[in-house]
Amino acid sequence: MVTNATSASVCPPPMKPTSNGVFQGDNPLDFALPMAILQICLVFVVTRGLAYIIRPLRQPRVIAEIVGGILLGPSALGRNKSYLNAVFPSKSLTVLDTLANIGLLFFLFLAGLELDPRSLRQTGKQTFAIAIAGISVPFALGIGSSFVLKETIAKGVNGTAFLVFMGVALSITAFPVLARILAELKLLTTNVGRMAMSAAAVNDIAAWILLALAVALSGDSESPLVSLWVFLCGCGFVLCSIIIVPPIFKRITQRCNEGEPVDEIYICATLVVVLAAGFVTDAIGIHAMFGAFVVGVLIPKDGPFTRALVEKVEDLVSGIFLPLYFVSSGLKTNIFAIHGLQSWGILALVIFTACFGKIVGTVVVSLFCKVPLKEALALGFLMNSKGLVELIVLNIGKDRKVLNDQTFAIMVLMAVFTTFITTPLVMAVYKPARRAKIDDYKYKTIARKNTNSQLRILCCFHNARNIPSMINLIEASRGIQKSGGICVYTMHLREFSERSSTILMVHKARKNGLPFWNKDRPSDADHLIVAFEAYHQLSQVSVKPMTEISSMADMHVDICATAGGKKAAVIILPFHKHQRLDGSLETTRSDFKYVNRRVLENAPCSVGILVDRGLGGTSHISASNVSYSITVLFFGGSDDREALAYGARMAEHPGIRLVVLRFVVEPSTTGDIVRVDVGESSSSSKLVSEDEEFLNEFKAKVANDDSVTYEEKAVKDAAGTVAVICEFTHCNLVLVGRSPQGEVAYALKRNEYPELGPIGSLLVSQDCPTIASVLVMQQYQHQ
Repeated sequence: MVTNATSASVCPPPMKPTSNGVFQGDNPLDFALPMAILQICLVFVVTRGLAYIIRPLRQPRVIAEIVGGILLGPSALGRNKSYLNAVFPSKSLTVLDTLANIGLLFFLFLAGLELDPRSLRQTGKQTFAIAIAGISVPFALGIGSSFVLKETIAKGVNGTAFLVFMGVALSITAFPVLARILAELKLLTTNVGRMAMSAAAVNDIAAWILLALAVALSGDSESPLVSLWVFLCGCGFVLCSIIIVPPIFKRITQRCNEGEPVDEIYICATLVVVLAAGFVTDAIGIHAMFGAFVVGVLIPKDGPFTRALVEKVEDLVSGIFLPLYFVSSGLKTNIFAIHGLQSWGILALVIFTACFGKIVGTVVVSLFCKVPLKEALALGFLMNSKGLVELIVLNIGKDRKVLNDQTFAIMVLMAVFTTFITTPLVMAVYKPARRAKIDDYKYKTIARKNTNSQLRILCCFHNARNIPSMINLIEASRGIQKSGGICVYTMHLREFSERSSTILMVHKARKNGLPFWNKDRPSDADHLIVAFEAYHQLSQVSVKPMTEISSMADMHVDICATAGGKKAAVIILPFHKHQRLDGSLETTRSDFKYVNRRVLENAPCSVGILVDRGLGGTSHISASNVSYSITVLFFGGSDDREALAYGARMAEHPGIRLVVLRFVVEPSTTGDIVRVDVGESSSSSKLVSEDEEFLNEFKAKVANDDSVTYEEKAVKDAAGTVAVICEFTHCNLVLVGRSPQGEVAYALKRNEYPELGPIGSLLVSQDCPTIASVLVMQQYQHQ
């Protein structure tokens, strides 16, 4: 392992691991374990707090972690010597650096898992040329700027090593950071995203080779043969790893079956191999993280083993140990070392050189390869992102005494600046159309003149709990007598996070859809999608499963864009609460409540929210065994007409009985209903006429259908309305409108859940004990 350059000139006495406690006179901060715990907690609070603050700016979390490390170091809080000596004393830095480097070791292993060597073989000449330009031009400019630095602020450093380190520092592109920026901007499946990922992968491999060369040149020995020996041994390690690692892990992957837990011995053995590879490369003279990265790249990416491996490691490493590395870097960064006009001028020169080399080199070659100007600019800005990999290069250079304090601080600020500007610049120059036009297809509602036309439904679900009811709802919606049939798109809603497993999942997404298609199921396909594919095979319903990966703030954008692109007539969303064993509703995740509300506001078609109380039980019911009782509560208005239209379609299924209950005001009533202001008389009469026309058409169609019952209930007050609703909801499914119109609906005055409306809120409350699932409909309005 490399040593920490921030250690004092005289080694402090070693810290004992644990204290005897404050009651026996010990100060916990004088002992290694309590001190490490305090440092970890402080780092976690500061970095996650900053990440929350900059989230609206759509910046990757690495920005918050780098800035957090700088704030905790001598550039900000560390200027208070009492704080610095109490929280980060020099005698604790060895333990801190060791934990940080262990975290770095495993994080680079995860970064290697994100890189698929097969994708490099598929990289076209165009992308390869862009990648080479994105490396060579800034590398040459970095070497040129290093001569300026050597004559000013970096006198007396190892000349050859300094040249290579500066070239690598300016030419590198942080592949993990770039992947997260692309996913955040919804660009992963675009042409720009695919080119940027491929070019960054080539860039990453080239950067690690150059870094290994730089490390080999930065040794203390003056003999060039030592550096050559280090480099050749590093190449030998890579070759041996290529021969040994893939076959071993391929056999391990074959022994891990889909749907079964991965044996613990395989996980532990892999982690030991990673540590052993780190030991070997450190013994050679290259940083230990290089060995871990190589092992990660060479492990096969298919099968459940890789997913299980990432899930076991990533949270502890990325959430706890890796931020320590940023603090370790921050403790070495003193922005106040940049003083004087000359130093700030050099900072501007370095930033300009880094941005100019990356952006101009990439843009010029992209235009030469006939890439459109906007895409070329976006590629240049994306390839300019630095982040963690840049810090690794700088820390190795600092520890090897190739970079002094002033140069190190300048390069860290350059890394922060170039990464920070990536997202806003890309958003400014490249805004691909995410939303399909909402006026380019005919049927955006279930209620329509031509009831024999195909019904297209987009069914969204969160987890396995939603699957049985969604499939049974699809089965009930088939409209067996319809010549056009039904086409269903099922979308698994998954939140994008900065976890490596999410990035791995994104990488496996197909190119031919928005957001991410699973048209041809891979061997390790999501078992939730398999359930819908099985239903497709067993029925005559066209079911096309997909996975949608995005942040909670943008999830509604992808849902609405997909509905428009697939010409869906209705979007079915699960309610954010699920039923517990005792029958009560429990919140699954409150964020989904806001996703549903934003979809209702922006949807290009009708929307239904399903409150699932076990429609049809916990398993899929075949068409011949369907036996449901469905109730439509009709008060008036467009949403209620949409609910009735959906119910009428379901009633065509031979196993479904439909009860339509219309609420009217009792003529002689003197209760609270007649005192409700229903608005202008003209709009009220128009509403009544539309409802009457729709109901008359419905009654004419079902006049000879014994499975449909139509009733009218006269009520005089809100209490009577609630009593009638509770009486008629002992069924399997209740269909209601989100915004019912008329005197009866206005009198209820309930709105605990705005996305459900007054009737839906009543049906999920304790005031109306029912075991029926509830589907709340909102009809799309063209205006």
